[in-house]
Amino acid sequence: MVLAIDLWSPHHGLSLGVVIITAFLLGMVHGVTPDEHTWPITFSYALGSFSARKGMRSALAFSLSFTLQRALLSELAYLGLLHLDGSALWNAVIYVVVGSVMVLAAFYVLRMRCALHLHLWPPSVGGCHRPSHADTKEWAGRTPSPGMAMVHGFVAGWGLGAFALIVTTVLAPAMPSAALGWVPGAAFGLGTTAVLAGIGAVVGSLVRRQRLPERLAQQVAQQGAGWTLLLGGALFVAAGAAGLAVPSIMTAGITTGIHVHNLDRLGVGTLLVLLVLLVAAVVVVRTVHQFRHAPGGQPAGAEPAEPTERPEPLGQGGLPDQAVAPACPVAATAGHGRSRPGPH
Repeated sequence: MVLAIDLWSPHHGLSLGVVIITAFLLGMVHGVTPDEHTWPITFSYALGSFSARKGMRSALAFSLSFTLQRALLSELAYLGLLHLDGSALWNAVIYVVVGSVMVLAAFYVLRMRCALHLHLWPPSVGGCHRPSHADTKEWAGRTPSPGMAMVHGFVAGWGLGAFALIVTTVLAPAMPSAALGWVPGAAFGLGTTAVLAGIGAVVGSLVRRQRLPERLAQQVAQQGAGWTLLLGGALFVAAGAAGLAVPSIMTAGITTGIHVHNLDRLGVGTLLVLLVLLVAAVVVVRTVHQFRHAPGGQPAGAEPAEPTERPEPLGQGGLPDQAVAPACPVAATAGHGRSRPGPH
């Protein structure tokens, strides 16, 4: 059975057990290698956590939804209802959709609102801003939710590459009946889940290891996840738009000679992964530095911390009453309401 497993180019006619093992191992390779439909999104959502547990939870929400999508894809392929040929235009559309979902998630996390308006000069269409602090006080510490990660996982799963083609053209048709047509896709997704859950836990724990107080760690997670989603989403939309305009961009790349899918060729997907990871690293480092060096542990423009003690009432000269006590006893003048200094 082990000799029959070929992760590079599995052939038709495999047994049920070999198909499932091959699909699971391919899923693990998919999670380990820099894939543009898993790594950038997993890192973005895991940054919104400030613990290993929450990072793993975000990664699980994303990857289990991705697993559901791949199981559906596998079943559709078995039934002959879906024909895939790795269309460059299709992947360009998915880039635009995935990027748009990332940008929308960023607006939620960063508490941004957009208004559609048009200015002829200087040219401007629309605009985004953060509402006043009074409107968003209750939103402090907002981070990406597992539900958002699940939506993203299902959408990203429709991106097609070598792994999807192997599952739909070789592994799914090997199933003995339509009742099992979904199994290769599910096994592939679970293999990816096993890897991404660990990656999410590591990223979440790295935020926690910055040794910031929990309140500041939450704000670092919010800013890191929000800006990574926003800038990463913009990169995806730009790449997808470029691919729609010039489809050859989606298939261009440099052959590496490495016999591993996602590493055998460096193309626009690899570039997206590297750029998003670079954005995430810069955003987190800058945000942590900003919080650590701001007065009182607050970044510029953040809500000032509540005072821990009630300030004493001010007396003469703007100093507390205790600070302006007379240097010598005071004797009241009977019947006049005046005071005069006593003997020194």
